[in-house]
Formats: sequence, C-alpha cells, structure tokens
Amino acid sequence: MADYTKMDSDELFKLYVKNHDVDIRNILIERYLYIAEIAAKKFAGRGVDYEDLFQVASLALVKAIERFEPEREIKFSSYATPSLIGEIKNYFRDSSRVMRLPRRDTEQLKKIKLYTQEYMARNGKKPSPKEIAEEMDISVERVLEVLEMQQADNVLSLDSALAADSENFSLGNVLGQEDASFEHVENHDFINYCMSLLNDTEKKIIEQRYLGNKTQKQVADMLNVSQMQVSRMERKILNKLAMVYKK
Repeated sequence: MADYTKMDSDELFKLYVKNHDVDIRNILIERYLYIAEIAAKKFAGRGVDYEDLFQVASLALVKAIERFEPEREIKFSSYATPSLIGEIKNYFRDSSRVMRLPRRDTEQLKKIKLYTQEYMARNGKKPSPKEIAEEMDISVERVLEVLEMQQADNVLSLDSALAADSENFSLGNVLGQEDASFEHVENHDFINYCMSLLNDTEKKIIEQRYLGNKTQKQVADMLNVSQMQVSRMERKILNKLAMVYKK
C-alpha cells in the first residue's frame, strides 16, 4: 500500500480524481485546512462565532477538493480560496438570523409557534410556558430557552418600511448613531437617573451592549456567565427602564 503522506499534493490530487480514496482526501484536507482558518478569521468578529465560520469554511474546503481538476494546472490554494470566502459570504447573506440555529432548535421553535397559534385561536390568549411544555413533553426551562431564540426570527432589514404606506421611511432612516455630544442632550439627567437605578452588573451589560456594541455572547464571556443569562438580565433591565420612562 502506497504511503500517501510522502506524496506531494499535486500527485495526490491526480490520484484522488481516479480513485476517490477517502484516506487521500483526508490528507489533502489536513494539508489545506489552513485556508479555512484564514478565511474564517477574515470574517470573525461580525456577530458569528469563529468556530461556526471555520465549520462553514471547512465544509467548503471539502467541496473544493471534490470539484478540483488538477489537469487545469491551477494551484489548489488559488482555486479554493474564492470558494471558501464565497461560502462564508453566503452564510451571512442567506441567513435570516444573526446566528444559525441548530435544526433541533428550529424544529421545536416551529412547533411552539404552531401550538401557540392554535391555542390562541381556541382560547383567545397565549399559552403559558407550562402549558407549552406539557403539550410538547419538554421541560419549562427548555420552552423558555427556545422562546428566547425566537428573537432571532424577528430580525428586520434596515430597508424594511415602518408602515405599509411609507416606502421611503425605513428602519434604517430612523436608526441613530453614536453622537459625540450625547452627554449634552436634553435627557442627560434622565439617563443618569436610570443608570443610578441599576447595580454594577446591570450597568456593565447596558454599557457594553448599547455603547460598546458588544454581542450578548461577548458580554457573557466578559461576565463569565451564559449567553442565556445575559439575555434574561438585559430584558429585565429594559423592562425596568421602560417602567421608569412611563412614569
């Protein structure tokens, strides 16, 4: 049996085209995995974990190896790199979520939505998490966890019209940007008052999320807690501040 590890990549590609030996493909993947690492790092820090991007790039690498035609006399790295970057861009563009949900979570979310719609049609109100849990035979904690993920299904495009008759009045038109004179606006005292109602951890969450533009996962890592805990604390804080605003 030939020792494939001692063969150069050009020889391996020519051999792989003939026999599609999995051992050869695994060696090629190992040799060119650095391309997936480079591609993933290029897009890291844009709201998606590096590990997810690396997985997308790695799968694209396998596809590139399968499609590569060595007789064209093109370097594999030159051929594969655009393919990997294209796959990652598609991952961002085609996904309607900030982060792609695992299939199990997506299926449970669909079932919860369907049951909620049917329940509301019968009873005129939404079911409680406990009722959903009993219907789906899962824990209440799991229901709450999946419902948290529902936020990912409600991402709006910045081009979305805010009203049916307002085609030129989109969400992007009304989103503000950080202003250097923020501390001099009329509601400066009100903002300071609201912040005074928060404890140190709550302040840090608000500051990092809305001034530091950090993701929930980044804040969670900073506080050494789970992303779910940050999501719940953030919602609790916003509800608290909303009550103060209404007063």
